[in-house]
Amino acid sequence: MYKFFLFLCFPIFMFSQKQKIEGTVSNAQNEKLSLVSIEVYNSQNILLKTLMTNDNGVFTLEGIPENSVKLVIKDLEYSKFEKDLDLEQQNQPLLIVLKKDIQDIQEVVMTKQKPLVKRKIDRLEFNVENSNISSLNAWEILKKTPGVTSSNDVLAIKGSQSILVTINDKKVMLTGDELKNLLENTQGGDMKSVEVITNPPAKYEASGSAVLNIVLKKNKIEGYRGVLSSKYVQSQYAKGVAGISQYYKKDKLSVMGSYYRGTGTYYREGTDYVNYIEDQQRWVSTMNRKDQNKSQNTLNFNVEYEIDSLTNVSLNYSGSFNPKSFGTYNVPTLICNSQDVVESNYTTINDHNSRSINNTVSFQADRKLNKKSKLTWTNYFAGNNNQKYQNVLTYLDFVNQSPKENNFVTNNKSDVQLYSTQFDYQWKNDKWELESGSKYSFVKTNSQLDFSDNENGQLQYRADKSNVFDYKEHNFALYSSLSYNPGKWNFKAGLRAEKTDLEGIVSEPYEVNENNYWKLFPTLYAQYTTEGNHQFGLSYGKRISRPSYSWLNPAKSYYNLFSYFQGDPKLKATIIHNLNFTYTWKEWNLDFYYRKEISPSMEISYQDPSNNNLIYHYTNIEKGQAYGLSVYKNFQIKPWWSLSVSENIEHNENYFIGVDDLLYKNKVWNWVSDVSTSFTLQKSSDWKLEVGHRYNSPSIQGTFRISSSSATYLVMNKKFFNKKLEGSLMFNDIFKTSKEKISTKYGNQDNYFLDYRDTQNFIISLKFNFGNQAVKNVKAIKKADEQDRM
Repeated sequence: MYKFFLFLCFPIFMFSQKQKIEGTVSNAQNEKLSLVSIEVYNSQNILLKTLMTNDNGVFTLEGIPENSVKLVIKDLEYSKFEKDLDLEQQNQPLLIVLKKDIQDIQEVVMTKQKPLVKRKIDRLEFNVENSNISSLNAWEILKKTPGVTSSNDVLAIKGSQSILVTINDKKVMLTGDELKNLLENTQGGDMKSVEVITNPPAKYEASGSAVLNIVLKKNKIEGYRGVLSSKYVQSQYAKGVAGISQYYKKDKLSVMGSYYRGTGTYYREGTDYVNYIEDQQRWVSTMNRKDQNKSQNTLNFNVEYEIDSLTNVSLNYSGSFNPKSFGTYNVPTLICNSQDVVESNYTTINDHNSRSINNTVSFQADRKLNKKSKLTWTNYFAGNNNQKYQNVLTYLDFVNQSPKENNFVTNNKSDVQLYSTQFDYQWKNDKWELESGSKYSFVKTNSQLDFSDNENGQLQYRADKSNVFDYKEHNFALYSSLSYNPGKWNFKAGLRAEKTDLEGIVSEPYEVNENNYWKLFPTLYAQYTTEGNHQFGLSYGKRISRPSYSWLNPAKSYYNLFSYFQGDPKLKATIIHNLNFTYTWKEWNLDFYYRKEISPSMEISYQDPSNNNLIYHYTNIEKGQAYGLSVYKNFQIKPWWSLSVSENIEHNENYFIGVDDLLYKNKVWNWVSDVSTSFTLQKSSDWKLEVGHRYNSPSIQGTFRISSSSATYLVMNKKFFNKKLEGSLMFNDIFKTSKEKISTKYGNQDNYFLDYRDTQNFIISLKFNFGNQAVKNVKAIKKADEQDRM
């Protein structure tokens, strides 16, 4: 094992340096401060060198020709620090403590803040606390995070939609609308930061092209406090959410609990166009979807207990309960002949309802083994239960046929259970850090689709259109990573091995699919910081994207008589190779990247002229690749005025086999632009205003070509009554420019749909803080006997 780690990190020995004086920079809370710039001046006040602290707040002073120097630190968040230093007399490590700074600017009083974006060796950290969008929910914040794009309510990082979402490094099992609902009920005020991890380290499971990690705040305030909050959303129809969060901390115990209840009506407009070149017909369906949900419940509970100064345990529960969502869609379809004259039509009435229950429980224990190492044990259980019922009635009036009716009913039930246990070991000193661990997880899913249709006035169960799908997956992983930070250089390398055993059983037609495989996932990082604070980084990571369990289900889920969705039980996992080169200087963040995808899986559509069916199918395409450049910069124009610019330009290629068995190439240059400006309007940062605009140029996904779209937003925040009451007002998609056209056109395939997701709205949020809001000195926790031996 020792030789293996030497092999991973052999380049670092090329850059070993002779040390002179080491120092550490921290704040009053003894938090080590990374990426702090330290200027070194001689006795004539001439700048000799600029240093920067590493992730552990450590810097090294060497190669200075003078005996007497002055250290100067100018940081946005802290007061200016100066210290005269005699290098010949200094024989102890330097301990520098920075203090907070409050600065008066005319009528505006501002507390200096951390940069909105910080580049670390393996991730980009977006500081939500210091942004004007912290009053929004987690879903809206993710869509506005640098490097993250959103199309059709699907999140993507640098064009890749294969993303693993985690909260405090714990996997969120949900996808699609369920993930969106969970994040919409996660309050931005509880979020500390969002980490965009393009090449996740070996510690993270290998699934997903990238990781979005939401870091929640920790309760540091002694005593009891609470937050009452409410939000009203007015789009086409009204929605609202209200709830309470409560916090208690006393000595070794910390407890948090929250409950939010939402209700509202959700609306979506869409029109499908299908052109059949064989008979020169055009089918046009208009579907305006209106769903009501009168009870969306989100519950969170967390308790942490410090047994002693070495041992900490925590228990977390999260639940999402949506007892009933219901609606009735009235969908007319017109069928035009080659002269564009309507000759046939049919109308679909879809009466449906659904419910979902999600429960997550996790237990974590941390034990410090000594001053340099600790052991963490994490257990995780998640359950996801869904039921969808629909009664579809179709009135058909086709040319040369007698008018008739068709009626079918489907009842789809699914249950997913996930259990995992993980051990993590960490050892670190000033320059080295070792992480190693193992994980076992087990997933069990059961999906049952019951299909009945009307024959002679009675519903009859159809076994050939019904289906039972059982799926089991075992995953065992081992990982290890090693970091070395000698000063200007920073290296990190890791290797993760995962063994996967899976079995899927389909009832109709009966089929068993099994697969067992080992995969290795290496990660490599190197970062160099010059004396002028220019930072260069290079990273590589291999990932795997396993299909969601619902995508493996081959049962036909009918939208109407002529359209359905179908999964694929033989879906292959996608292998992804990511290569990134980064450059950072004075909050300029540039990322050159290349991504190669082997057998990417995605939803495509195709039309069957033999029966006029439009089929949405989740399947593997041949391959995909993309390369591009991301740029982010936050300009502090005035102390009260800032401008953020995020640009991403990418060339994306997808290769797929068409229904005619020919290989097709879908490619595009895609540009995503996100520009926002924020102002502090009144003293003490109480009143803030932000205006932003996002533009997406045309993009692709498999067979699809997606049109351009854009959205403009405005958000205002203000605090009242000694900061106990907070209010915000937000306008989204002000000019209603987020509509998209998604089209497929090749061979005999010619179809598209127009989609608008009711994104134009305004939001009013109120938050009332009660109880203790001030930080008190925490009583010292009794030391464990073992700590005396450290």
